[in-house]
Amino acid sequence: MSVQERKERERAARERLIVETARELAEQQGWDAVTTRRLAERIEYSQPVLYSHFRGKREIIGAVALQGATEMAVAMRAATAAADGPRGRVAALARAYLDFAERNPAVYDALFQLDGGLAYAQEDTPEPLKDAFAALLECLGEVAGDGVDQALFTETFWAALHGLATLTRAGRLPREDAEWRVELLVERLAVV
Repeated sequence: MSVQERKERERAARERLIVETARELAEQQGWDAVTTRRLAERIEYSQPVLYSHFRGKREIIGAVALQGATEMAVAMRAATAAADGPRGRVAALARAYLDFAERNPAVYDALFQLDGGLAYAQEDTPEPLKDAFAALLECLGEVAGDGVDQALFTETFWAALHGLATLTRAGRLPREDAEWRVELLVERLAVV
């Protein structure tokens, strides 16, 4: 292995460490606790080293969002693969989405609430974001209904899931009715 390859491997490992540490800190204490100074202290590198990887907190949030998008897509696909029938797949998708949002609130915020400098629904949207949307579309497209644009239906269903996730987390919707909300959403929107 060449010196250059070793340096590239070490750089990639440092970058993963920065992202993982930011994510861990955000999940424990919220995104306000994530500062370049605190990250530098936690990873035991200087702030200039951190800035050699990311220009600032915004890019770090973006990196966490991309990692989260990949994980969310995997979780949704795994849930839908294990379900029977179109309606069962949609219900499994909704539960997987809401479960991901509940288990990873800081990552969810990085994906959908905070400015990570990422383009959404555009030509230059990063692949992990496109893939997470594709995971939704793969399942929801089959229940959109005749004459309904599948992407538009997917966006609408996704917006409903996002509303359920954020309102439940904020305490605006009682958690004990979460399953009923999923059933109602699937029953009323998923045409089979």
